[in-house]
Amino acid sequence: MRTLGISLCLSCLLWLSACTPSALDVPSPAFEADLSLTTPFEKYDGRDALQRTTIDRVVWEQIFAYGPFRWENADDYLLWSAVINSDSIVSLGYQPQGYANLDETIHLVDVNSKPWKTTREALLDFIVTEENRDRVGAPLTLEDIQAFGEKELPYLNVKISSFNTLAQLRRMKVVRYLDPMGYGIEPDVDHTRSNSGCGGGAASNLTSADYNTVSPNAKASWHYDEHGIRTAWNTSTGDNITVGVIDTGISPNQNKLNSNFSSGQSTGRFRDKLGTFVTGWWWWASIDGPDDDCGHGTNMAGMVSAPRTSSGTTVGVAYKSNLVSIRGTDDVIINESREKDGVSDAYVILGNRSDVKVISMSLGDIFYSGQVADAVKYAYNKGKLIFSAAGTSLTWTSWWGVIFPATMSQTVAVTGVQTGLPLKKCDTCHDGSAVDFVVVMQDRNNTSRTAITLHTSGNTPARSGGSSIATATMAGMAALVWGKNTSQSRSQVLQELKNAASIYPARDGNFGWGLVNAAAAVAAVQ
Repeated sequence: MRTLGISLCLSCLLWLSACTPSALDVPSPAFEADLSLTTPFEKYDGRDALQRTTIDRVVWEQIFAYGPFRWENADDYLLWSAVINSDSIVSLGYQPQGYANLDETIHLVDVNSKPWKTTREALLDFIVTEENRDRVGAPLTLEDIQAFGEKELPYLNVKISSFNTLAQLRRMKVVRYLDPMGYGIEPDVDHTRSNSGCGGGAASNLTSADYNTVSPNAKASWHYDEHGIRTAWNTSTGDNITVGVIDTGISPNQNKLNSNFSSGQSTGRFRDKLGTFVTGWWWWASIDGPDDDCGHGTNMAGMVSAPRTSSGTTVGVAYKSNLVSIRGTDDVIINESREKDGVSDAYVILGNRSDVKVISMSLGDIFYSGQVADAVKYAYNKGKLIFSAAGTSLTWTSWWGVIFPATMSQTVAVTGVQTGLPLKKCDTCHDGSAVDFVVVMQDRNNTSRTAITLHTSGNTPARSGGSSIATATMAGMAALVWGKNTSQSRSQVLQELKNAASIYPARDGNFGWGLVNAAAAVAAVQ
């Protein structure tokens, strides 16, 4: 993860005479939005939209060559075809003309101040006008085209079907990106929810090699000792640190993350359970709730902060940490419009919470999303240490590189490796130059043996693997380091993790700084 320098007085708005946060949104009284086009566009020529198989082929070719697919690299026809072949909802990032360095100042923007509001309303008026230009029948209204409602960040979710509308928007200086929100591809049409991280049952045939029993009768996953986590507990347990987990929620049937979250040796802490994943869109949209019907979110939350109790359940890495669980998706792939919207809203919520120090998200996609990237930058600029999964796939698709948003410089990318040396990624894990840390979560001699964590109900653990559980483990270790001295900054915590990593100060092209020794990292904290 590269540290972004924040210089609010560098390349500010053209209309500003001073670069103070309060001045960022102060326009001249005569401000008007400029929707002029930077280059001419070719009007729709009547061709049918490309078929999905053709679009997918182009997408796969670019992913193979360059990594996560960016719609900004597509031509107008490919983009329009993807919109037509999905739910027609696009994410439109905007900014007033002349605004600069939004990446560094997005957390300071007031989208209801005049330049932002004027630009947004001008774009919406333009879209309604253009979508009605060749329409037969009743004219569309703003309510017909706007999805998911107004947002705190500078992007719109709108439903567009006209080629000409899209082509013109892409050529406006005030438009930062235009992404089809609902277009996604699966490598395998028979890809089940289980293979997407959902649906795993309770672990069977556990042996003493799968865990260590710690007082008062809790199970510490076997992979903890690969990272010195049990030794680190002698000094820090994550007390007074709040970790946000963006995932598929928490099962209402797992009492260790509900009524018994603050119990055993994990008392005196809190758990918040929220949901941002919606059903429907705009005026009839409703939050689907915080409950996990996938299982993945429960597994991840359990790895971060499951309580240390006498019931025989697994104990989390940072078992005294607070937890804010947000259900942002239905499964582990962020490939639906409402999932991108849910994840974005989750980052904003966690970014706005001063108590949240660490964010863990074991979700991702092979498509870059400008909207999700905006939300990640927002949370990052608010000082959050963000861990993101490098990606987990079927064995035959694990040639993919690191997925989005783990490719972003604002995130700490984590993947899973097997026991032993030299380092070898788990059999379904992604690796690559964007990876920052690796976590042992699979036995090289018995690949079915992976980490254990809380199941969706009961006391019998669940097995969990891939870069997902590696990311949750890493977030828990960061909470241990931060909990040793809560006055530390994000950069200090990250540096202590690096210092305790097996490869640092060198960096491997696939495994980053390597394996972190949590005990050494905690011991170094002043």
